[in-house]
Amino acid sequence: MNVQKDSFAELDIRVVVLVGGRDFGRCPLAARLPTALWPVSDKPALQRLLGHLAAEGLKRVVVCCGQDVAAQVQAACADAPIPVTFVVEELASGTAGCLRDAAASDPGDLLVVFSSSMMAPPPLSELVAAHLASGAEMTVVFNPSREHGSACGPPAEIYLCQPKILNHIPTGGYSDIKEGLIPSLLQAGGKIRPVVLDREVGNFRDRRGYLRAMSVLLGGRAWSDADDGPHAPAEVGLVRRGADTFVHPTARVCGPVVLADQAQIRAGAVVLGPAMIGSRTVLGENSVVARSALWAGARVDAGSEVCESIIDYDVAVPAGLAVTDRVWTAELSDAHGCWWKRWRAGGLTGPAGNRLSSGLSRLAERLPAWVPVSPEQLTYGLAAAALLLAFLWSYGPTFADLFTVWCRSDEYSSGLLVPFLTLYILWSRREELAALSLRPAVLWGSGMFLLVQAIRGTGLFLGYLSAERLSLILSLVALVLLLMGWPSLKKLATILVFLCLMLPWPNRAQAAVALPLQSWATTSAVFCLELIGYEVARDGNVIHIGDSSVAVAEACNGLRMVTAFFVISGLVVLLVRRAWWEKLVILVSSLPIALLCNTLRLAITAVMFTIVQGEIWEQRFHDWGGYAMMPLALAMVVGELWILARLTTPPTELEPLVISRRRA
Repeated sequence: MNVQKDSFAELDIRVVVLVGGRDFGRCPLAARLPTALWPVSDKPALQRLLGHLAAEGLKRVVVCCGQDVAAQVQAACADAPIPVTFVVEELASGTAGCLRDAAASDPGDLLVVFSSSMMAPPPLSELVAAHLASGAEMTVVFNPSREHGSACGPPAEIYLCQPKILNHIPTGGYSDIKEGLIPSLLQAGGKIRPVVLDREVGNFRDRRGYLRAMSVLLGGRAWSDADDGPHAPAEVGLVRRGADTFVHPTARVCGPVVLADQAQIRAGAVVLGPAMIGSRTVLGENSVVARSALWAGARVDAGSEVCESIIDYDVAVPAGLAVTDRVWTAELSDAHGCWWKRWRAGGLTGPAGNRLSSGLSRLAERLPAWVPVSPEQLTYGLAAAALLLAFLWSYGPTFADLFTVWCRSDEYSSGLLVPFLTLYILWSRREELAALSLRPAVLWGSGMFLLVQAIRGTGLFLGYLSAERLSLILSLVALVLLLMGWPSLKKLATILVFLCLMLPWPNRAQAAVALPLQSWATTSAVFCLELIGYEVARDGNVIHIGDSSVAVAEACNGLRMVTAFFVISGLVVLLVRRAWWEKLVILVSSLPIALLCNTLRLAITAVMFTIVQGEIWEQRFHDWGGYAMMPLALAMVVGELWILARLTTPPTELEPLVISRRRA
């Protein structure tokens, strides 16, 4: 920075405004509309910020955004009072990466970074003066503490930087200001100074932050009339009253409230500020709106209550409904006719419904700050927990029966691992599952659950224990469909099929394969022993080798290996990322691998019986031989994957990959 330029007017300032993408986790509205475009009295927050910067005397601004929201952002800035240059990031590059791409070619004398999602930006001239006085390479701006006044509070997401900090940002790839640039600058001995504002700037990322920012903007009187153009004179309780508005004489408005153009407040309606009533909004007779934001075209019908909520564009709140502490969208409004969807939306009417909604809101507020749960999510979570507890109670005897089978039966002891492996698979896919939208299929899920219970009852009546065990998995399928919907069921289908491996085979199926497997094990073991030069005599399922005799019992028929290797192969298939046909090859090959390993185990055991003496050693070799086959089976599966990769992926020479960025 040129040291001779020590005043705000003399500096060549480059302002970079960072626009976040669609946030699918925080709020339903953020999945459709980035928070930078959420309205503040019918004007997008980004547009208000640009107006504020224009009023500060800045000549141009660079707006950096992702490709997924570029069209919306450019449309919102079409009438901006200041020239805007857009930098569209095709790949996520982080906040520092955006600063690099936006200002690297012409950094000017000073770089200023703003987050676009704020309602009450501070005077830039004061921040520049504080930055120049500190002599730091970077100034980080903080909001005041909400508890201790002038103490340092949450970050304001504003940074003032000297151009030389660009040398500490990598020339390509992802880089963040907080996690990348600041640590790098400190390690190089650079100076970073904090500045604490005297009032909050109104940052927001979700519904609660948006309403708090509204309270800061209106309650703190951080309102700029110049940003909103000409308007009718404000009345008591109204910070701003737009043109062609109607307020019935019997309506009560307790400010601060912003009333946009053509809004109507009809007889007996009550508005408690801070609140923003968008243009063309209608508040019906005896309705109540408290500490909420109604976007343009919204309608609150007679007798309805809206408290600490956001009503989306052109969405109606039906008559007599209480909407508390939530975002009310068109989807919820359309679902009001069905009682189960109305319950899901948290809009049960009547005293009992209002008390339930109020109680859930209080409970959600008492949760720790790191648990961002809305009353709607809390209601859904409690209902899901109740259903799962009822499921566990109903199938308690079945779980006890399965545990007994796992502990007593060698063939099915591997089933004990299946539930824990399933939990690990779910954990490994947690990001994919978190991105799924919950669309409970109540009718289909309830109908399927009733059908499964009918199958379960029939099995118990006829004495088919396998039907009781199978209904356990089918009930889980029905619960997933009931609580999460078809998209989630399709995503979890393979995992639910994997759970079937914890169930023992039906008695008839086991009896049908036991004898053939036992005969195969004896024949294949004799073949291997003769192949390596031993003189072997077979008598039924007894192998005579030298002076020793080895009986191939029914427990040694290989069924234990088959069930265990199916579990191993299923785990590998669910964890690796390969083509479907490669996974199918792994699954199909688990049977011959299991039979081969069992044959090797029997042959090695028979040879060891000719070497060692004593029942104790013979028993140890017999027992531990099966465990020794597990690493061998895993090695075969890994080798199979290696061979498939070599057969399907031609070798290529590694070359440096160059990613170019296009600027809009």
